[in-house]
Amino acid sequence: MCSKNPLCTAGYVLMAVGAINWGLVAALNFNLVEALLGTWPMVVKIVYILVGLSGVAGLVCMAKCAGKCGCAGGSCGCGTK
Repeated sequence: MCSKNPLCTAGYVLMAVGAINWGLVAALNFNLVEALLGTWPMVVKIVYILVGLSGVAGLVCMAKCAGKCGCAGGSCGCGTK
């Protein structure tokens, strides 16, 4: 992670939730988000929106990180001074 900012951490957690959910959907045809929050369709929609926004923010962060640190070989030293 490029930052120790709590908002960034929450974004990475949401990205992980999205990745795990899509992996479960693909492998087991099981949607974890809907299984946990299915009785609240508006909350499910909000979770999906937040996961999507987190993904976009994560891509922006990675692009900025790569530009600043000159990441090479999949390793980035962002956040280290």
